[in-house]
Amino acid sequence: MIPVTTFENRKVALFGLGGSGLVTAHALKDGGADVVCFDDNSSRVEQAAAEGLHTQDLREMDWSDVVALVLAPGVPLTHPVPHWSVDLARGAGVEIVGDVELFCRERRKLCPSAPLIAITGTNGKSTTTALVAHLLRELGLDVQIGGNIGTPVLELQPPQPGRHYVVECSSYQIDLAPTLDPTVGIHMNLSPDHLDRHGTMENYAAIKERLVAGAKVAVVGVDDLLSSAIADRLELARKPVCRIAGEKELTSGIYARHGRLFEAHDGTQSEVALLGGIDSLRGDHNGQNAAAAFAALRALELPAAKIAAAMKSFPGLHHRMEIVTKQGRVLFVNDSKATNADAAARALSSFDRIYWIAGGRAKAGGISSLDEYFPKIVKTFLIGEAAEDFAKTLDGRVPYKISGTLSQAVIDAAEEAAEDEAEEIAILLSPACASFDQYPNFELRGAAFVDAVRALPGDGNTQEVA
Repeated sequence: MIPVTTFENRKVALFGLGGSGLVTAHALKDGGADVVCFDDNSSRVEQAAAEGLHTQDLREMDWSDVVALVLAPGVPLTHPVPHWSVDLARGAGVEIVGDVELFCRERRKLCPSAPLIAITGTNGKSTTTALVAHLLRELGLDVQIGGNIGTPVLELQPPQPGRHYVVECSSYQIDLAPTLDPTVGIHMNLSPDHLDRHGTMENYAAIKERLVAGAKVAVVGVDDLLSSAIADRLELARKPVCRIAGEKELTSGIYARHGRLFEAHDGTQSEVALLGGIDSLRGDHNGQNAAAAFAALRALELPAAKIAAAMKSFPGLHHRMEIVTKQGRVLFVNDSKATNADAAARALSSFDRIYWIAGGRAKAGGISSLDEYFPKIVKTFLIGEAAEDFAKTLDGRVPYKISGTLSQAVIDAAEEAAEDEAEEIAILLSPACASFDQYPNFELRGAAFVDAVRALPGDGNTQEVA
């Protein structure tokens, strides 16, 4: 844990006692702050009190000597309406910050030379975060990985010389980190998301831009127009910028094309890494992820050849294009994290012959936007609440079967794929749906897929991949 000493001997209010909020409360207490905690969930308040934290309804507290409100990232700051704790803090004239901001202040105080690579974007940020951490470790460096990817940032080890921090940042966390100042800031891409919390696409984009605007070196994906505009603005402000892409050739920057990674300077390109054959980095979207990670490590002046070699051993991210096993010519791919059509498109674009398992609790728009990938799909096996609606979309365009459950879909897909003589076949769980009709979260759905695959009778040629 990183004790937060920057509020030592001062009174701090904290709202939100979920996983990261509870860690933050303990970090503040351990750093000597007088921290008063609360949550709208009474059981969380009871848990915090049982762990020795000072709890009190913040509506009943004297705010005259409070210096800050530390807000959990899941609590609304602006939209659809500010949480009541935010109104109290603003009324008292105190700053509102989150755990990433506290981490940044401690890093500046304890060891500002400890490299911080911060990553954001609508899609790809988790894979890129995991890839950057993997590459740094493979190069023998001391690495701490956390933030939105899982481990709360204040639960990491304290800053010290040579310790590298790789931190995934959601828009919620950036919004609560006004002095976020990474050594390398990575912004991947932008598409509509979380607009219920940010109001407009313009607000959402502006929040994402803050992460790279405060960085010593900005790595910016330019495959979409909004992100490309961010790169333009940073360059006009004379910020060091490296553009990266997975879908287009660049005259300057790092880009992926046809399974290869290129570095371009003033229109001259040179190949720096081969991505073909790395199953965990298939597809244009993973080309952008690889370009971002490569650019980040090059910004830290690490050798290109060693970065390229380390990419070959990247295992991928659990539940995101995760190759579970290979039976002969058949790959079983767990992409349970694809909870909407946009995310599923990335997986569907990565394989040429697909037996697709889809369904669950549908998002707005269903799967109609995926029609460009339908020619790649041999057959779809539908599960969950969305099965009937998805069947209507596929009818007459893609053969389908309503399997109902995930375990049955795996059996059905495996039986039909066994008769397919193509060189490579993907049985792909990429649901394009939330999991909540049958599973509490996408992680458990992905684990159920893995269990169902491993319960299949093998053909003697099974290769365990994950």
